[in-house]
Amino acid sequence: MKIEQIYTGCLAEAAYYIESNGEAIIIDPLREVQPYIDRAKNDGATIKYILETHFHADFVSGHIDLAKKTGAQIVYGPTTMETGFEKIVAEDGQIFKVGDITIEVIHTPGHTLESSCYLLRDEEGQEVGLFTGDTLFIGDVGRPDLAQKLVSDLTQEKLASYLFDSLRNKIMPLANDIIVYPAHGAGSACGKNMSTETTDTLGNQKKTNYALQPEMTKEDFISAVLTGLTPPPAYFPQNVMANIEGYDSLDSVLEKGVKELSLRAFETIAEETDAIILDTRSKDDFREGFIPNSIFIGIDGSFATWVGTLIPDIKQNIIFIADKGREEEVVTRLARVGYDQTLGYLKGGFQTWKESGREVDSINSISVDELLKLSEKPNVVDVRKASEFDSEHVIDAINIPLNHINENMSLIDKSKTNYIHCASGYRSMVFISILQARGYRNLVDVKGGFGLMKDQGGFALSEFVCPTTML
Repeated sequence: MKIEQIYTGCLAEAAYYIESNGEAIIIDPLREVQPYIDRAKNDGATIKYILETHFHADFVSGHIDLAKKTGAQIVYGPTTMETGFEKIVAEDGQIFKVGDITIEVIHTPGHTLESSCYLLRDEEGQEVGLFTGDTLFIGDVGRPDLAQKLVSDLTQEKLASYLFDSLRNKIMPLANDIIVYPAHGAGSACGKNMSTETTDTLGNQKKTNYALQPEMTKEDFISAVLTGLTPPPAYFPQNVMANIEGYDSLDSVLEKGVKELSLRAFETIAEETDAIILDTRSKDDFREGFIPNSIFIGIDGSFATWVGTLIPDIKQNIIFIADKGREEEVVTRLARVGYDQTLGYLKGGFQTWKESGREVDSINSISVDELLKLSEKPNVVDVRKASEFDSEHVIDAINIPLNHINENMSLIDKSKTNYIHCASGYRSMVFISILQARGYRNLVDVKGGFGLMKDQGGFALSEFVCPTTML
């Protein structure tokens, strides 16, 4: 038997490949399915089942394309609603045989109504692993507020109650030495307190996971899991519907999106359609020069998550700038979260635009040393998360988290020069690019961000100390 966790960092998502005696299953596949097909081919195995733990909100799953390409059957848990594709709606306790191993469906509603875990038994019938989807994470449990919009009489309190019962009655009675294989790790918006570890024993989770403490009452549990939840990214409901109703094949999305555009064609699309220009280069390259009105979301950051958070409509037309050789990567990572309307990229990238003599924009920036030496108190805008800001921040700074920019940009005082920073510089560059595209000026990026402020010794807890004055 082979168990492989296939972890995708930018989505903090774990898919699983399990093979036994010439047969394989895939659990919670990403949209690009060829890697799973290649793994099975290398093992001389046939993919028999595609097991989905629930209808995912944070990414478009590859279940439909994978089923079409391999003939594998798609499996969801009990209470699964009607879909735009053929599937098996499993019963609670149903057993699926794969090679010499078995998988048991354990219905665990709470994160969503159809949420299910999959219990793996080895060739000897021993319980060895539990694939928990978004029901149980390492250090956390799935948030119970994402499915309420799909069923009219659901509330987050009701789902949290279901989740409590699922954990207590279905998961906690299992053996302590079972390995927990969740669908996400730290950084995912599907939970709030996930560990950086991506597997653990169930016994250790019973000891350390706040949501599995035996003395916790249902009321305590509901309060704990609902406290501190932030609004989910706007694209989540749209991804859920794509996973339910179906979507275009990734092959067709790539054929349309990985399209080389001449300068004239690129400019025509930008001027005559609603397409936005997405610049995916590094923040340092973007700072030095970019096409006016383009938005920076660098491919080397949490690209897909930020796209989904900041571009509300997954049907938005997009043209893009990319480093040479990374064009297909950009389109693939956009498609992972449902942004299929990519219309192509500029041949030769930003250099083509610059060499044509067309107008170029740039980002004003300042070093921490220069900021400290300003004669007047600067107007500092911190775009980190509220929790980061609450921990430590520049005294008198205002906090406008990047994920709330669309509804809070009016808080920026246009009459003042605003010094924008995040932790290291990625989020501040995204923030400034969005504002400049909407006509804001007097924006200055603090290079190196909050981390460099601390490293250079000009900072104390909740204070930003100048050599001679307190800002």
